[in-house]
Amino acid sequence: MNQGYLQTLKSIETEDWLDLHVVRPACYYLAKFFAWLDWHPNTVTIWSMVFGVVSAFFFACGCFYYEGIHGLVMNIIGIMLLVNADILDCTDGQLARLTGKKSHLGRILDGVAGFIWFIPIYLAIVWRFYWHHDIEFAWLGISDTPENTMVATAVVFVLAVISGFYGMGAQQRMADYFIQVHLFFLRGEGDSELDNSRRQQQLYDQLGNAPWYEYWFQKLYLDYTRAQEKSTPQLQRLLAVLREKYGRASAMPEQVRREFHDSSLRIIKWNGLLTFNFRSFWFFLFCLLDVPALNFLFEIFAMGLLCRYVTHRYERLSQNIIGNL
Repeated sequence: MNQGYLQTLKSIETEDWLDLHVVRPACYYLAKFFAWLDWHPNTVTIWSMVFGVVSAFFFACGCFYYEGIHGLVMNIIGIMLLVNADILDCTDGQLARLTGKKSHLGRILDGVAGFIWFIPIYLAIVWRFYWHHDIEFAWLGISDTPENTMVATAVVFVLAVISGFYGMGAQQRMADYFIQVHLFFLRGEGDSELDNSRRQQQLYDQLGNAPWYEYWFQKLYLDYTRAQEKSTPQLQRLLAVLREKYGRASAMPEQVRREFHDSSLRIIKWNGLLTFNFRSFWFFLFCLLDVPALNFLFEIFAMGLLCRYVTHRYERLSQNIIGNL
């Protein structure tokens, strides 16, 4: 593989096959193009948000079953826009590593980009269900009356909220965290983006007379890191033990680093299923089959179980290493 391309990746170990051989190479050439234009990575991130938000309009349309060829085309455009949003979201990081234009704001924007896409997309799916629900009502044996439509749409809205904030949002937050943890034990503190809430609280307290939007973004990221730490008490305990025993966590012995890394390699592939490629395949499939509301159930239950499994594996690994120290 091209050495310049490899240097723009976080790590080969944390990329799935599709990203490594298709998405990331395309992003690399896009990053070189944006570097030639002298674009800042944050500009690319913002454009990814724009593409993701605009895709919601196209996903709000029923697909072939309800709206024929027009609906199919609209959904395919939505898919293409969301795929482009993901490509740009991947490109910003590679552009930052290619040009050295890394920033704290960029890290925050990268963390919240997916949430900003999916809020309007999930609302669009609820709107779509309100108008197009014949398939689901037929499955459940529900009469298509205005009253039943309102009740069912309210239920789908609740599922969308659970799926968005406690499903997809929480799952991608943990997937990102486990990637950074893996990189921390692979390369050390300098080459990972592993953050902690203590540091983010300090940055928040030091904002002073900064504009309101900096406070808002920093508060979002502070809550983001707190939620990651709250979900991984044993991992936080391991990092605390390493800091106490060796002065800082990154000063751990090579044996400890290798033990965590080698075990993490067997988990990180499962973690990759929590990221965009796998979950978006199912979302696109449900949309094309004209039952997009089923994606909420898939996110909550199937992806929720996968996230719990990955978290449990990392917690057990952390607990085992603490016992060996």
